Amino acid sequence: MENLDIVVLRTLQAWRQSGQRALLTTVVRTWGSSPRPVGSIMALCETGAVVGSVSGGCIEDDLIAQYSKVNVITDSPPQLLKYGISADEAHRFGLPCGGTLELLLEFNPDAQALGELIRALEQGRLMQRCTDLHTGAVTLAQSDAPLALQIDEHQLVNSFGPEYRMLLIGAGQMTEYLATMALFNGFAVTVCDPREEYRGAWSVAGVSVKSDMPDDLVKAFKPDRRSCVIALTHDPKLDDLALLEALETQAFYIGAIGSRRNNQLRQLRMIEHFAQTPESLARLRGPIGIYIGSKTPAEIAVSIMAEVLAVKNGVSLPRDMNVAHAKNAQAGLEVDPSAPVCFTGR
Repeated sequence: MENLDIVVLRTLQAWRQSGQRALLTTVVRTWGSSPRPVGSIMALCETGAVVGSVSGGCIEDDLIAQYSKVNVITDSPPQLLKYGISADEAHRFGLPCGGTLELLLEFNPDAQALGELIRALEQGRLMQRCTDLHTGAVTLAQSDAPLALQIDEHQLVNSFGPEYRMLLIGAGQMTEYLATMALFNGFAVTVCDPREEYRGAWSVAGVSVKSDMPDDLVKAFKPDRRSCVIALTHDPKLDDLALLEALETQAFYIGAIGSRRNNQLRQLRMIEHFAQTPESLARLRGPIGIYIGSKTPAEIAVSIMAEVLAVKNGVSLPRDMNVAHAKNAQAGLEVDPSAPVCFTGR
C-alpha cells in the first residue's frame, strides 16, 4: 500500500485530468481530541467518490452530501469550515468529547500543479505546497526538513514528504510478516537476500525483492531520514556489513534480530574487526522490538513494527517495554534504574 497522501494526490489529479470537478480538503486546526491529525488530506469528486479521510467518516458523509451535486464544486477561492463547535455537533459528527476541527477546502485544484508535486514526491523530494487563500493559486518549493502545517489569513503551507521506506535483509518467514505490516502502514518495502532458496519462496506482493549482497544494496538504496534498515538473517556475513553501511546514513531506524547475547557478540565483532566504538554503534538497535512476550515469528514482527512506528513518530517508550530490560528483570539480573534505555534487546 502506498503512502496515503500520494494516493490522494494521484486520485485527485486523475479526476481533474478527466475534466471532473473535485475538491481537496485539509485538516488545518484541531481543538481537543480529533480523529485525524493536522495536515491530513482528503479528496472528493463531484460523483461522490472519496479518497483519504479527515475524520472517522461522519464528516466525510456531510461533505459528500454538500458537494457531490451538479455544479456545486465551482472555481471558488478556498473556504474554511469548522466541525464540532457545539456538543451536539461533535456528537453528530462522531468527534471525541470536546473535539473540534477546522478544514480548508480547495476547489478544482490545478491538475498540472498536482502532477508536479506527485513527480517530486516520486523522486524522493520533500516538498512544501503553498496555497493562496484569496485566489487558490498554488506554489511548490523543495524543503530540507518537514515542517508543521502553517496557516494565516493569507496562505496555507503544508509539507508533503516522499514515502517512508523499509529495507529488510533476509527473505524468511518473519520478513514476510514484517513486510506485510509495513506495507499497510504506508512503507515502500525492499527485501534483499542473495540466497535463492529464501527468495524463491517469497509470497508477499508489492515488495521489491533483490538478490544483491546486502551491503551493496544498502549503498544503492541510499537510506535517508524516512528510511529504516532491518537485518533479519541471523547470519553475520549478511547482516554485519549491511548494518555498518546503514550506520553511515541518516536512516531513522537501524536494527537486527537476535538474542541479547547475539547482540553483544555483534557489537564486539564490529569493535574488534571494523574499528567501531560504542559511540559509533549507539544507533544500532538489536535485537529489536518492544517487550510483548512475543514467541512466534508473527508476534515478533508485531513487536518490531511497533518499535519502528514509535521511533518514526518520536514516541519515547516506557522502560518496561525494552526487551532486554524486561528479560533481565525476569531473570533476576541487577538492573541500574538510572541507566539510559535504548530499545534494542530481545
